Amino acid sequence: MLVKQILLAGLLLAGLAVLVPAQQPGPSRRRPVSIENEEPVTFNKQVVRLLQDRCQTCHHPGDIAPFSLITYQDAYDHKGEIRYQTENRIMPPWHVNSECAAYQDNPSLTSEEIRMLRRWVDSGAPEGNPVDLSAPLKFNSGWSLGQPDMILAMDEPMTPDFSKGDMYRCFVLPTNLDENRYVSAAEVLPGSRAMVHHVLLFVDSDPKAPSQHLDSQDPGPGYTCFGGPGFSFIYALGGWAPGNRPKLLPDGVGMMLPKNSRVVMQVHYSARSGKQEADRTSVGLYFSKTPVKKTLLALPIINTNFKIPAGESNYKVTASLPNGLAFLPADVHLLGVTPHMHLLGKKMTVTAIAPDKKQLCLVDVPNWDFHWQGTYFYEDPIVLKTGTRINLTAYYDNSENNPENPNNPPRDVGWGENTTDEMCIAFLHFTLDAEVPIPGLAKTTLDSFARFWEVDLAPRRHGLAGSKQ
Repeated sequence: MLVKQILLAGLLLAGLAVLVPAQQPGPSRRRPVSIENEEPVTFNKQVVRLLQDRCQTCHHPGDIAPFSLITYQDAYDHKGEIRYQTENRIMPPWHVNSECAAYQDNPSLTSEEIRMLRRWVDSGAPEGNPVDLSAPLKFNSGWSLGQPDMILAMDEPMTPDFSKGDMYRCFVLPTNLDENRYVSAAEVLPGSRAMVHHVLLFVDSDPKAPSQHLDSQDPGPGYTCFGGPGFSFIYALGGWAPGNRPKLLPDGVGMMLPKNSRVVMQVHYSARSGKQEADRTSVGLYFSKTPVKKTLLALPIINTNFKIPAGESNYKVTASLPNGLAFLPADVHLLGVTPHMHLLGKKMTVTAIAPDKKQLCLVDVPNWDFHWQGTYFYEDPIVLKTGTRINLTAYYDNSENNPENPNNPPRDVGWGENTTDEMCIAFLHFTLDAEVPIPGLAKTTLDSFARFWEVDLAPRRHGLAGSKQ
């Protein structure tokens, strides 16, 4: 059971490594919108530019936001919500403490920008001169990163049976590649955003195609795969969770997709959604356009052995590097971090303690929101030296005062894969500085990281989203 738990955690981290707001790698593209000499604020001159830069990626038809903010009428109809949500810093969503580290794509509004939106609403939300209107952004294909190089889709729609609760279903998606390829991003397009809780992408590269055998033995679309895909694997490509956006990896970094392999898409359908409808989720793959020199790797800081008592409003759970290895066994460049908890999650911090005892904040989530999860990529990769220790501290609210508590009255909750269970993980996304021998551990640095996953099954490089270069 522990292996299955770690399997899911490892894939989730590998998947979310490329799920953040849909921008190119590099420094944040934020363009502060300023007002000179208290000039009048109109939609066409100032407001639409701010909406394009921080809001429309989600607030356009067919995407995750509950309403569109593309046109003047859109913004006028929701002007009260715009003022309330921005003044209370609920929107744009940004759930990490920016004083912890410098992250890419921080959409947070400045005080001046919030004041500008308030002035616009208070003055009657004027439209302004049409000549001031900027060119609209285009959201044509439904894919945030544009048309994928390859689209993989379910053969037929799936309508889950929730009679026994949540449902995990795996769908085999053949790639038919005639050569190995590196993937820069994998974007998941949920067919039913209401039912689909999260999606993980495994790669079946075994010539015997065990995933297809499992599929053939299970009637209906796909096959049941609670806890993992049901076969041994080396590679993972990505995934999707609420609030995440796809992102291209930096040039020179990629994820391996072997020739003739099959992408196995595990979909978690949530009974708690209250929906039961046909789903046809698809995956878009974006291949690396430049030579890949580094493979994206992933490592969880994870605790699976905890029980949150019913009624406890501030229960502490801690974790460090898994499987008895108390520090990093190699020099790495840390690209990003993904915190992950469920509905009882309250806050989380992850820190690194360098060999010289210097402490570095990697992520600080002061107000966890299960419905908006993200991977946070640093503006500049963080260098972590051999011997660095990583510590995680999380707090949970299992009281009646937690509006997200799925249990009424509250009950004891531990680790599990259902929405109503809990998790305590932070995923580190990194590249190795060099694959050199580590005496006493393994032949290569990559192998030593793979040792984290050797629990009680045959060795596998699970959670390492790639291969040796």
